[in-house]
Amino acid sequence: MLSLPFSCSSFRDGMITIEPPSRQAAAGGPSYGVLRKTELRQFLVRAAEAIGLKGEVHVLLSDDAALRRLNKAFRKKDKATDVLSFPAAEGFADIAGDLAISLETAARQAAEHGHTLKEEVRILLLHGLLHLAGYDHETDAGEMAAEEVRLRSELGLPTGLIERTVARPASAKRSPAHRTSASERATAARKAVAPKPPAKTPTKVAAKATRSER
Repeated sequence: MLSLPFSCSSFRDGMITIEPPSRQAAAGGPSYGVLRKTELRQFLVRAAEAIGLKGEVHVLLSDDAALRRLNKAFRKKDKATDVLSFPAAEGFADIAGDLAISLETAARQAAEHGHTLKEEVRILLLHGLLHLAGYDHETDAGEMAAEEVRLRSELGLPTGLIERTVARPASAKRSPAHRTSASERATAARKAVAPKPPAKTPTKVAAKATRSER
């Protein structure tokens, strides 16, 4: 597991690790200083409670370079991404897992979808927490998409990752990061719009990195 010092579902005070991109934001660009650890901690606790996730969650907010290194090391994909989830292995009952988010990619996606960086980071955190709880939109029959819609409404988020992937027109312009993941998203989009069978209890997955979007 990653060593990222933040405790969530244990409800103990902790620290969320923020490593803002070293490149200075251009005029009118994102301000990473708007992210407050206390607010993010409160959101994580609320989201974890709503999901029913137990155990510590360690979180890193960093840049594209860091996410690219993690993505290459754990998923053999040499490219940056928005969020990676690392569920805890069997035997770690007190630890739910780790999340890593790229603030650079989050800022681009926030601008693309017309909401704030803080909202985008929360959208990514919710998506990652669902993976830690055992949901997997790559293999399920739409359960994760349905749960994400329910929770984003409950938590006051403008949209969800899977939901907005389905809503995106096929001809819509994408940033380079979106183009490289387009093939990965196709299956999730088909599943999210297909008829859903009764929801099943998610099964805990083995420790591995999980891409947020298809």
